[in-house]
Amino acid sequence: MTQRQVLSALVAGALMLGCAHAEGLSGKVASDAESNMEGVLVTAKKEGSTIAVTVVADAQGNFAFPTDRLTSGKYNLSIRAVGFSLDGPKTTEIAKDADGKADLKLSKTKNLAAQLSNGEWIISIPGADRDKRFLDGCTSCHAISKIMNTSYEAGDFHEIFRRMGLYSPGSIPTKPQLLLPGPRGERPRINSAAANKSAEILANANLSQSPTRNYELKTLPRPKGRATKVVITEYDLPRKDWQPHDVIVDREGKVWFSDFGDQVMGRMDPATGKVESFPLPIMKADGSPKGGLEIGESPNGDIWQSGMYQGGIYRWERATGKIHAYRIPEKWQTSSTQESMVSPQYSDVDGYVWTNDQQNHSLLRLNVTTGEFEQMGETKGPDGKPIPGYGMPTNPQNRPFLLEFSGTRIGLFDPEKKVAEVFTTPLNGSRPRRGRVDKEGRLWFAEYAGNGIGMFDPKTKSIKEWKLPLPWSSPYDVVSSKGGAEAWTGSMNHDFVSRLNTSNGEVVDYLLPRATNIRRVFVEERGDKQALWVGSNHGASVVKIEPLD
Repeated sequence: MTQRQVLSALVAGALMLGCAHAEGLSGKVASDAESNMEGVLVTAKKEGSTIAVTVVADAQGNFAFPTDRLTSGKYNLSIRAVGFSLDGPKTTEIAKDADGKADLKLSKTKNLAAQLSNGEWIISIPGADRDKRFLDGCTSCHAISKIMNTSYEAGDFHEIFRRMGLYSPGSIPTKPQLLLPGPRGERPRINSAAANKSAEILANANLSQSPTRNYELKTLPRPKGRATKVVITEYDLPRKDWQPHDVIVDREGKVWFSDFGDQVMGRMDPATGKVESFPLPIMKADGSPKGGLEIGESPNGDIWQSGMYQGGIYRWERATGKIHAYRIPEKWQTSSTQESMVSPQYSDVDGYVWTNDQQNHSLLRLNVTTGEFEQMGETKGPDGKPIPGYGMPTNPQNRPFLLEFSGTRIGLFDPEKKVAEVFTTPLNGSRPRRGRVDKEGRLWFAEYAGNGIGMFDPKTKSIKEWKLPLPWSSPYDVVSSKGGAEAWTGSMNHDFVSRLNTSNGEVVDYLLPRATNIRRVFVEERGDKQALWVGSNHGASVVKIEPLD
């Protein structure tokens, strides 16, 4: 079956995106170096539109857009193929009731450094992997290219390290937010020995020693085979500084997303790309950083969002469209109170919505009826040792799991006993980050430093792990699909999303059209079709990935 036939079959299946007209665009990608260029991402964006559609060239260099995604008009064309630039054409016209044609010519790039992803920079920078691990922290706020294009010397970086540690995690270069003085705003983030080593690595790799780099710039291979059978749709958001950290799709097919750096929650119609904004009230008027992190839907259709340094959680009430703010009681507030997570998925079981306080790793639950919080205290295991959870997805009994981002453990918290049953990952140094619980109660989670996917089965009380093939993937979150037959994750460094076949361990890595800094991943399933949604946390867009097989 040709790529065009596969795409036509996708259209016939009416896969989750409504467009009216039947017009397409196809062509071939070639260069002087390669006559057939497999794995080149080709993006078409209609002039004046906020929606861009991307397909990938197959083994013969051919590409074809689904006929339900493009309408007549003028389109700007762009490509992603590390090491290459687009010579032309860079625009094309699609006539009404006709398919467009555009054969693309590429040439070797003259500035490879400008094309490297964060992960490719980490791979390229000289040094042992263990000494470069700190670079993962940099990519939360900005691209590594910013560092590599500076001429700072080793001594200069010590002050930069100190200053960077004072910013809220929701900061970006165009919108920095300082933490308030207190445990989070004054805590040193790195010891002297590590700072010296890190400063040395950066000064040896940037432009401080020479106007040119004296080491090889290493790149990852382009997609091939199954990784080319995908359609990617990117929706621009109204504000360029919007940070869609978490993205979900609700029961009505509308897309919701948080803003990591501001007091707003967004909703988008994927058929039109139209975005609605719902302002969230300020809960702390003392200059505390703005922004939210996790967003989730409760069984009755209400949308909940954590408030981070605003010290509480929010609810959009479906029945009325009103926003409700639930502030943590003053007796539990400090300048570093941080509600990063919220778990409303099983609140119908007992009437509670769970959240956390990241400053002291305590758990809290909100009685939705009364609006009152119950403080569970610092979470500990049976031995009395704390288990500082970051991600906290709930199981079907509305009991929260704890993912120890600073270590190797996961815990299942018992709210009656106020103690967690604790399990350790087989992989040393795994650093579980975030994940989701499936209908069978199995916890699927990202092993951020372990470069893998983990699954905890409560029936056998065992953990199974799968390693990701791309080094430095740094997966942030995991979600399962097809009843656990597959699992998805996204890389904070490489701009790849990974699709795991859990029975044979095969991984398909789909490359996204541009730098994305993926955080949460969300799968929308309808029948035998699935689509993955992610936020471009540093790109002010929401991205939909639709595999064709």
